Amino acid sequence: MLPVIGLAQLFYPAIVSDEGYWGDDRKKKRRLPFGHMGKRGNRETEGVMATMREYFSLSGPLHLTVVDWKCANHQRSVAASLVQGVYILERDRQHNRQGPQALAPPWWEFFHFRLRRQLVDDADFSIFGAIYEFKSPPSNSNHSTQDAPRYVIAFRGTITKPYSSRDLILIQDVFLNRLHRSSRFETAIQAVQNMVAHEVGDSNIWLAGHSLGSAMAMLSGKNMAKKGIFLKAFLFNPLYFSTPIEEIKVEKLKQGIRVVSSVIRAGISVALKGNQERSRSDDQFVALSVWVPFLFVNPNDRFCCEYIGYFEHRKKMEEIGAGCVGRVATQNSIRGLFLSAIGNESEPLHLLPSANLTVNLSPSLDFKQAHGIQQWWKLNLSLQSKLYQYR
Repeated sequence: MLPVIGLAQLFYPAIVSDEGYWGDDRKKKRRLPFGHMGKRGNRETEGVMATMREYFSLSGPLHLTVVDWKCANHQRSVAASLVQGVYILERDRQHNRQGPQALAPPWWEFFHFRLRRQLVDDADFSIFGAIYEFKSPPSNSNHSTQDAPRYVIAFRGTITKPYSSRDLILIQDVFLNRLHRSSRFETAIQAVQNMVAHEVGDSNIWLAGHSLGSAMAMLSGKNMAKKGIFLKAFLFNPLYFSTPIEEIKVEKLKQGIRVVSSVIRAGISVALKGNQERSRSDDQFVALSVWVPFLFVNPNDRFCCEYIGYFEHRKKMEEIGAGCVGRVATQNSIRGLFLSAIGNESEPLHLLPSANLTVNLSPSLDFKQAHGIQQWWKLNLSLQSKLYQYR
C-alpha cells in the first residue's frame, strides 16, 4: 500500500486546497490584511493575513440579494456558498479569528441562515462540516421561501495550507472504499441521522459538499437512501478515482476503451459473485436509484470528470445492444472487485444508479480553477444538465 502522502500526491499532484483557484484575475490570490474590505470591517489579529477568497464581500455571490428558492441556479449558488462557509470556519479556527474578527459568518448570514452546529473531527479537531438553519426573512418580495430548506448540512474538502495530513488520509480512505470506517464519517452520519430523527424528517434537509466533502455528503445520502430517506444533495466536484478516460479527445478510442472496461468488469463480477449475490446487489442498486443527487462537475477537473462518461456510457451500452453488460458493469469497479476478492468487502462510493448531472462548460484557466468551489456561484455560466435515471 502506498504511504498516505504518496497516494495523496498521486491523485493531488499539485497538493492544492480543494478551495482551488479563485476568480479570473490572478491578482486575487494576493493576501490582504483583515478589515481591508467588507461588512464586518474589523482589524485582523496581528500577524495573520486573509486572502481575498475568504471575504464574502469580494468573492461571494452578492447578486443574490433575493433568493428564488424555486430556481436551480439560486439553489446551487447558495449551497456552494454554505460549503465555502465551512472552509472559512476552519480558517477562522486556525487563525484564531473570533467574534467580529471572524470572516465565515457572511457566507451564511447573507442568505438568512444561522450556524446551528459545527462538526469537528475528533482526530485533529478541525472543523469539517456545519449544520445551518434557515431563518425566513420578513416578506419583501414575490419570491416564496416555501421551497427553502430548513436545514443544510455542509462539508468542506481538503485544506492543505496549512497542510492537513488528516484530510489526505481520508482521501486515501475514499480511494480504498473505506471512508465509512473513519471517525469523521461516523460524526457526519450521526449528525445527519439526528437531524432527520429529531428535527424535521427528510423533506427540509439538504446535504452539500465539495470534493472530499462531497464524498462525505454522498456517503451520508446513500446510507439514508438505503433506509428509505431521500435527502436533497448538492455534490460539487465529487471525487471519482479512475483512469481519466474522459480526457481522451478521440471519441471512438474513448468509447472503445469504455466498452472493453465494461466487459472486463462484468466478466470479473460474474466470475467472483454467485447468482444470488449478483441478484442481491442488483436489487440494492435498483432500490438506491430512487435517490437522485445533484452532481456538479467540470470536464477539466480530472478528479470528477469521469462522472460524465460513467453515466453517458450506460446509455451507449443500451444503444449497441449490450445493456445487460452495462448494468452489471455500472454496479462494479475493478478496484472494488479486487478489494472484495482479498477479503476487504466494500462498496465503491462513486457508483451511483441515478443523478442529475450538471457539467460546467465554461472555460477554465487551469486545473485549480476547474476544481475550485467558487465556479459554482458565478454568473453567466455555460452549464449543461441532464437527468440520468437507472432502470
